[in-house]
Amino acid sequence: MPSILLTAPAVEPVSLAEAKAFLRVEHGDDDDVISALIAGARLYVEGQTRRALIAQSWRLVLDAWPQSGRIDVRPAPLRTLDAARVYDGEGRTQTVDVEGFVVEIAGSSLVFSPWALPQPDRGAAGIELDVTCGYGDNATDVPEPLRQAIRLIVTQWYENRGVTEPAGAVTLPLTVPALIAPYRMVSL
Repeated sequence: MPSILLTAPAVEPVSLAEAKAFLRVEHGDDDDVISALIAGARLYVEGQTRRALIAQSWRLVLDAWPQSGRIDVRPAPLRTLDAARVYDGEGRTQTVDVEGFVVEIAGSSLVFSPWALPQPDRGAAGIELDVTCGYGDNATDVPEPLRQAIRLIVTQWYENRGVTEPAGAVTLPLTVPALIAPYRMVSL
């Protein structure tokens, strides 16, 4: 099930001022670099945990309704189901009432009765679900261990920005995996 980012987070989980204080940088010469490192560190943590840290909108695309009546939403945590649509064979959309779904926030899932929903008429990508995911709208809504992991990653990348690694290698402080491990969503 592909997930497409519709609206990126409005803020980062760690502000530029907070990162500069952590780095002990008192000048503004590297503000653009540090801001880019913060965004990169957030993306890294989100990728490793399969979680959206700050509220963001996503579109989930399915071919058919799962017979189990359950869709596990990634990235987690799921906050709201904003819209649901099915497509007919000619590409026209039919809006599906979101009241027919139970938003299970704790499990980051949508629960529904598959037999009560209209079926798509096209074979692929016949269903679109627009959801909002993330811990909240503010940096302080993000769990502190994930914010600390971002600060440590930014520090490592800032202090070693001239060092080149073999293709695909990412050097991180040893504490980063320990900080993000409890938040990882593992696929079985």
